[in-house]
Amino acid sequence: MNIKSKALIALTLAGTLGLAAPAFAGPEINTSTGIVTVDGKPALGLAVHGYDVVAYVTEGKPVKGSAKFATNQSSATYRFSSQANLDTFKANPAKYEPAYGGYCAFGVSVGAKFDGDPTLWKIVDGRLYLNLDPGIQANWVKDIPGNIKKAEVNWVAIKDKLPTEIQ
Repeated sequence: MNIKSKALIALTLAGTLGLAAPAFAGPEINTSTGIVTVDGKPALGLAVHGYDVVAYVTEGKPVKGSAKFATNQSSATYRFSSQANLDTFKANPAKYEPAYGGYCAFGVSVGAKFDGDPTLWKIVDGRLYLNLDPGIQANWVKDIPGNIKKAEVNWVAIKDKLPTEIQ
């Protein structure tokens, strides 16, 4: 990718951030009042905005999960639309957890962390990838294998950083 292309991507992402800054304030947090527990532990940040990660595979579409079917995994609370999907997830969480912690796959490919929209998704080789918005997703699908390759390299360096710590 040449410098002009990188600059265009950076401007596109910066413009998107300017229009939707609250979505990038950090991980989504459970804002329920009072103490919420899941599996006997305090609830953690809500993964994939509460969508059922198993349903992407079994139903081929995003489905909202329920607090009634929830579990804590990898520093997040996952919700499911049914007990069967919760049990399926618990049997093999790694199979269903989204790539890059649910951050935008294209963003990670350019070394950034942006909130992944659970309605903008794709399963690639059995793994769930989310994207920030339709325009970003259109860029991501132009070279999915290449973008995944770049994201895998970048993820090692940014996975433990907050989005605000990445320059």
